[in-house]
Amino acid sequence: MTAEEALALWLEHLAHERRASPRTLEAYGFAARRYLGFLTEHRGERLTLTCLADVTAGEVRAWLAHLRGGERPLSPRSLSQALSAIRAFHRFLDRRLGTPNAGLALVRGPRVKSGAPRPVSEDQALGLIAEPALDPDREDWEAARDQAVLTLLYGCGLRISEALSLRRADAPIPDSLRITGKGSKTRIVPVLPAVREAVEAYLRAAPFVLAPEEPLFRAKRGGPLTPRHVQATLQALRSRLGLPASATPHALRHSFATHLLGAGADLRAIQELLGHASLSTTQRYTQVDAAALLSAYSKAHPHA
Repeated sequence: MTAEEALALWLEHLAHERRASPRTLEAYGFAARRYLGFLTEHRGERLTLTCLADVTAGEVRAWLAHLRGGERPLSPRSLSQALSAIRAFHRFLDRRLGTPNAGLALVRGPRVKSGAPRPVSEDQALGLIAEPALDPDREDWEAARDQAVLTLLYGCGLRISEALSLRRADAPIPDSLRITGKGSKTRIVPVLPAVREAVEAYLRAAPFVLAPEEPLFRAKRGGPLTPRHVQATLQALRSRLGLPASATPHALRHSFATHLLGAGADLRAIQELLGHASLSTTQRYTQVDAAALLSAYSKAHPHA
């Protein structure tokens, strides 16, 4: 078996058994192809499955150095992600194709500084949601649509893809939504009255008649609304409100978690609401909350 055939089997495994997202498949496939291409050039021969078992720690380090020093050098975070993809590839070779590689365990990835999420304040979040209605260049139904999408991101902690995955049959929005997120993991998300009202206002104003299985949110010409549109909308809104570039659609999801934590919500509950597989991912929000407490302390304490 050639290395390319093994790679194809792995990607098929990720797509059909692990149900990885298209973006994950693209990223893993890209990293693995660069890895195999480097090894092929480095060794001067076509790679087979047996060759992959013989890859040394030094060759993997050389590949990482190549990525770090090329025309478009990768950041430590991107290098770590590429190495993670290759580790997953070799685990598949070991478990499914009986081709272990001991050398990979000797390779350490680059140190990546863990960055805390950058949420917006409560007032900023509410300002972003209200701002579309003040835009004279948008039709009323477009403003109502943008407000509904942003309210879902902030009020339910959804990712853009999750909000845009809603169908016409999902509305009127019930008291809770069953959301399928990353890795096809399903979670139940409570729906606030403000979220339900925003979606209903959009439906009343929308000029389209939709079949039950059609996407709920529509673009100006009637096609499904895209993540790029939501990102562009936030970019325009934060410019008008004077907010930093970190005020993205995903920042509203961060804000949902941070504001819940600040109000005393349990970290495990927030983990469930966000759909995080690991509690360590959710614990990043404690860093944000602690930073806010220290900031308030330094501003209010007479000896600060």
